Amino acid sequence: MKKTVFFILSILSVSILFSFSFQDDLAASIKKGSNIYASNCIACHMESGEGMAGVFPPLKGSDYLKDKKKIIAAMLNGLQGEITVNGKKYNNAMPASGLNNKEIADVLTYVNNTWGNKGARITEQEVAAQRKKK
Repeated sequence: MKKTVFFILSILSVSILFSFSFQDDLAASIKKGSNIYASNCIACHMESGEGMAGVFPPLKGSDYLKDKKKIIAAMLNGLQGEITVNGKKYNNAMPASGLNNKEIADVLTYVNNTWGNKGARITEQEVAAQRKKK
């Protein structure tokens, strides 16, 4: 009985520590991403993430962000041609970011978790895998 209780408490402790570590990592990624966004994205997508109507699509509340592979590819390769975001069409160019894998992961994690967005964390490994497919 004592061994079972000890085992359960050990599992719970590790889970709690992992959870705090993950939250710290997420917070650090969002903070770094905020700085990268300010240096690279804000001119078109604006501080509010609302973009410019008819010119640059919003990131705030954007349905386009739901596809991790699509948004990673956009950062790696840029975008050219018509896209639809939240039911509205945009036809402009976005250059490739020129950022490294960690920077792309951080800025996309920031965008996915800012302005009320409840998106997934993007990892450096996911970006690296997508870059290899390029």
